[in-house]
Amino acid sequence: MKVVAFGASTHKTSINKALATYVAGLIDGAEVKVLDINDYEMPLYTQDREEELGSPEQAKQFLADIASADALVISFAEHNGHYPAAYKSLFDWASRTNREVYAHKPAVYLSTSPGPGGAKSVLGAAVASAEFFAGNVKASVSVPNFYDVFDVEAGKVTDDAVNAELKEAVAKLTA
Repeated sequence: MKVVAFGASTHKTSINKALATYVAGLIDGAEVKVLDINDYEMPLYTQDREEELGSPEQAKQFLADIASADALVISFAEHNGHYPAAYKSLFDWASRTNREVYAHKPAVYLSTSPGPGGAKSVLGAAVASAEFFAGNVKASVSVPNFYDVFDVEAGKVTDDAVNAELKEAVAKLTA
């Protein structure tokens, strides 16, 4: 199984990218490609820019990378209760190129934050809108208090209950 994983964050040490990478690694035998949304940097989406520029190559590449997968693992960062601007702009460009951004691929949606909220607001928004963009969300998990349950140096979840929930979520990708 080919799995594309990414954190919807531009931070160079993104906890959402770390979580998505870890969770994708829980899928037995998976070939995992981890995307960095910084590789798709382009102008902020506006209708005027779209009329001027057409569809940027970065948006087309993002869509191609998603289309190349059998499954997706996405962890959404939250900025003031919403998607980070860079991810939202990438998503907007991609959806204007092909509305079926997530190409009906089975997906696990995640979110995490250092605090007790676990970025639940953005995860809820992502899950609620997935169907409009050919998202096939099999499971969603919010992980609060990231630094209390994740060993950054080892790159793994250390809390047994969180690990069990994440393993249950990825099992749904092949069920």
